[in-house]
Amino acid sequence: MRWNSPITELKGIGPKSAEAYHRLRIETVGDLLSWFPKKYDTFEAERPIADAREGRLVTLLGTFSGNPRVITTGKGMTILTCTFRDVSGTIAAKWFNAPFLRKQISQAKYVLLRGKISRDRGGLCILQPEIYTPERYREMMKTLRPVYGLTAGLTKTSVAKAVADALRQCEIPDPMPVSMRKELRLWSLKDAYEEVHFPKSEETTKEAIRRLAFDEFFRFLVGIRSVKEQTEVIPNRHPAFMTEYANRIVRSLSYALTGAQERCFQEIAEDLRGESPMQRLLQGDVGSGKTVIAEMALATIAEAGYQGCLMVPTEVLAKQHFAELCRRFEPLGISVGLLTGSMTAAEKRTVREAAEKGEIRVLVGTHALFQQSVGLPELGLVVVDEQHRFGVEQRRKLTDKGVTPHVLLMSATPIPRTLAMMLYADLDISLLDEMPGERLRIKTAVVDGGYRPKAWKFLEEHVRAGEQCYVICPLIEESDGLEANNVSDYAEQLKEALPDLRIGLLHGRMSASSKNEVMEAYAAHDYDILVSTTVIEVGIDVANATVILIEDAERFGLATLHQLRGRVGRGNKQSYCILVQGSDSDEARERLTVLQTAADGFAIAEKDLQMRGPGDFFGIRQSGDNVFRIADPIRDAEVLTLAKRTVDSLTKEQYAKAVKLCLADNDTNVVY
Repeated sequence: MRWNSPITELKGIGPKSAEAYHRLRIETVGDLLSWFPKKYDTFEAERPIADAREGRLVTLLGTFSGNPRVITTGKGMTILTCTFRDVSGTIAAKWFNAPFLRKQISQAKYVLLRGKISRDRGGLCILQPEIYTPERYREMMKTLRPVYGLTAGLTKTSVAKAVADALRQCEIPDPMPVSMRKELRLWSLKDAYEEVHFPKSEETTKEAIRRLAFDEFFRFLVGIRSVKEQTEVIPNRHPAFMTEYANRIVRSLSYALTGAQERCFQEIAEDLRGESPMQRLLQGDVGSGKTVIAEMALATIAEAGYQGCLMVPTEVLAKQHFAELCRRFEPLGISVGLLTGSMTAAEKRTVREAAEKGEIRVLVGTHALFQQSVGLPELGLVVVDEQHRFGVEQRRKLTDKGVTPHVLLMSATPIPRTLAMMLYADLDISLLDEMPGERLRIKTAVVDGGYRPKAWKFLEEHVRAGEQCYVICPLIEESDGLEANNVSDYAEQLKEALPDLRIGLLHGRMSASSKNEVMEAYAAHDYDILVSTTVIEVGIDVANATVILIEDAERFGLATLHQLRGRVGRGNKQSYCILVQGSDSDEARERLTVLQTAADGFAIAEKDLQMRGPGDFFGIRQSGDNVFRIADPIRDAEVLTLAKRTVDSLTKEQYAKAVKLCLADNDTNVVY
């Protein structure tokens, strides 16, 4: 069996299961093996019943008290209930549709229950707990259990069986020479895949992740090096010498540019008139003023007689930028067009024809700009907002429109400069390291779950004042073994607690059109509160949003939390960020407290790099269409540095082979 073999060749995967895997974008055996666990579930020591807290995943040691009871609801569901006791107190244990456990419970003596603490009318209870003998649980404490992202039709057991079958049958040739592996202290590829899916210990799993992360970084760095080398020999066919239009934009502003904005635009202007096409990253914190710099660059290229385009992550943001550019560019005589996926075929055709005739000088849109047959014969500048969503191949495609246009990538994702210089080796970097003076600082608080009722009251007060709020959860739906809030259940809880408020739901598994509808409705103030995953990290700009509450905040990196915090504070009202800590960890609270005192995203990223420990190997993988499947540039900074040093040390022949293999369609996903 080969890497590209369809997953239907695996035992037990028929058309119905294949459709479920398709929803996760898993089509081949290689896709399945690269569907890495979201986290690793560890088996912690037991705690007294008296210490149990709502929402926590706990292990309790004790005995069953009294006879178990089975109740059948009106909908035909059975609920098995029994009292569980230890020296500190009692708690109800409940199982749904599991009457067969009644005999086991009646015969059990001294056992451990592992499950999530919830609250019902009778008080706290432990739901759907797994039952272990003390001997069995001690064995489980020595292991890690992979937790995969699932969808309807798949279970943790079925995925594990499919992965095991794939590992048995699939050839995983290792393109890295043994001598190189020894020199770099890296595992073999096959061993790494086996360990990451069936871990033996925390230490061995770290080594497996280290190898797989190295491969991802290696491919990425080879790719961007090849892009840079190809770009360097191309002359600038779109020189822009005048900046009068840009100066007119500055004069129309109600505020003065910061020194950093002036410096960054001068760097861009020099590129536009330079000898080679611009390949530049404009990196700036949330609210640092990147958008106006992009507008000035687009105006400059239009003044020179060329076309420009602006690509953004979502349709909502595209429409917002389109409206702003029309307002700014109309006095300059620059025509602006909009192209998005939700437009009718006739509307798209009209825009495309106008762009091809040169009647549209600046075109705004989503990724569809480069996926559809959009002709821009005079394209001189491509601006991409939130470029961290794009990989090497996507960057390469940017230059396919027009004749090698200038490229300006923008990102608000704070990455330490040392790492940015490696990740963006094909780009020059302009850093907006100064914030406009008129922005109000977002007030940030770190609280525990007990503060949640007050937090919800705080949300309600701001909604009553005509403002809007966000609530962020790490999960889309309840996931086996994960002690974390999910948007599906949370939205229902909020609707029950705040019935008069309009509450929306947004997550990454929704279709593009559904996500767009929800974000547009929120931007139009059709919702008061939006419950979402990190999908709102980019792509929505609502000045009326003043409060963001982030549940299980310790499960996110500090840089991600800072990005999420940046969804509020975009207007002139005082804004707030409430970080709800879901664990009792002192280390987690120390990390979160950084956000109470630090407002500079780059300083936060540096602190995040310093503070992340080994435990972060086993945290939730961030959601979104990220470039890397398992590698994390912050967590794996040492591995990134090692991969960069390795790529730089390749001989001319080795590098040529690496480029040929890395950029081709291969049976394996890693090559050297």
